[in-house]
Amino acid sequence: MTRYEELLDELLKECDDPKDLLGKDGLLKQLTKDLVERMLQAEMTNHLGYEKHATEGRNSGNSRNGTGGKTLKTEQGKIPIEVPRDRNGDFEPQVIGKGETRFSGFDDKIISMYARGMTTTEIGEHLEDLYGVDVSPSFISDVTDAVLDEVKSWQHRPLDAIYPIVYLDAIQVKVRDSGSIRNKAVYLALGINLDGAKELLGLWIAQTEGAKFWLGILTELKNRGVQDIFIACVDGLTGFPDALETAFPQTQVQLCIVHMVRNSLKFVSYKDRKQVAADLKAVYQSATLDEAEDQLKVFAQTWDARYPTISKAWNKQWDLLNPFFAFPQEIRKVIYTTNAIESVNRSVRKVTKNRSAFPTDESVTKLLYLALHNIARKWTKPIKDWKAALGQFAIHFEDRVPL
Repeated sequence: MTRYEELLDELLKECDDPKDLLGKDGLLKQLTKDLVERMLQAEMTNHLGYEKHATEGRNSGNSRNGTGGKTLKTEQGKIPIEVPRDRNGDFEPQVIGKGETRFSGFDDKIISMYARGMTTTEIGEHLEDLYGVDVSPSFISDVTDAVLDEVKSWQHRPLDAIYPIVYLDAIQVKVRDSGSIRNKAVYLALGINLDGAKELLGLWIAQTEGAKFWLGILTELKNRGVQDIFIACVDGLTGFPDALETAFPQTQVQLCIVHMVRNSLKFVSYKDRKQVAADLKAVYQSATLDEAEDQLKVFAQTWDARYPTISKAWNKQWDLLNPFFAFPQEIRKVIYTTNAIESVNRSVRKVTKNRSAFPTDESVTKLLYLALHNIARKWTKPIKDWKAALGQFAIHFEDRVPL
């Protein structure tokens, strides 16, 4: 048995109940206090250059000058500690800096709870229940504000030169603005790189969208290193095709077919929904563009009497839908839907659902960045069937795919 194990056994002898170890006044709390105070005394010794009560300290020009009380907020609750002082007043402790009241790990716990969608009030209540620590919502906001510099770095980081696919979509949030609550959209761009890995390229908040707005975002992507996008999959974003033509004239816009189907079925009664969906499927599963156009005519003849808006909507958007039919099945599978980014949006909505309104745009950015960071940790594999799709991309975009 090692010396460490012997000491541990000795410490645990008197712990008959978990509360004796982990409770508000348990052994772990006392050990934390003793460890921190010993570390502070060791730092003071290093600062002065001699041990406490050592003769070398006489006439050295500086010496210990008692202690000052401080209360730490830790995962074990509030812990009062004594911080050593020196007569010259130039001792700068490192383990717990001047003005600091939180021990290592406390901020990380707050940020972790915030990233999972808990409000500042809920986090405060949780910390009070678990650790007996009273922290205000403004204190929690200050802690989470520490990620804003990280967000700026992330939003401006360099990107790959080529993304075969970029999905763009938006989620709606409510934000307080000049005394009113306004609906704003958070736009997300999800890229698929040449390895088939998903990569969130950025997030942007706006109240309205249009060609000018999208041109600004696309220009930003170019400035960060993006030189080419083969296909941009979108869900009817106003002004996006015009902006894309300016920034990336070779990129093909593909409207999300699944969204078109969903929007079409909104107009359909329950008893007709299954058949209407099947007839629309005959359109988008056609082998060629000519066949798809014929199937759309058949659909109109069958359903226009009851639901004239459906075929009208498909014809209106046909130029953005029909690029799909020029590609083989391997590419169709990955551009058929914006599900890749919709799954991201679903995860984001889980963390925003508790908030009736955000106080600022920055608070939206802060929460979504943290949430998206957690989501991205799960992206460890290429998207399904990527090798086959990349082979077809190399054929269809042969002069643009690097060897």
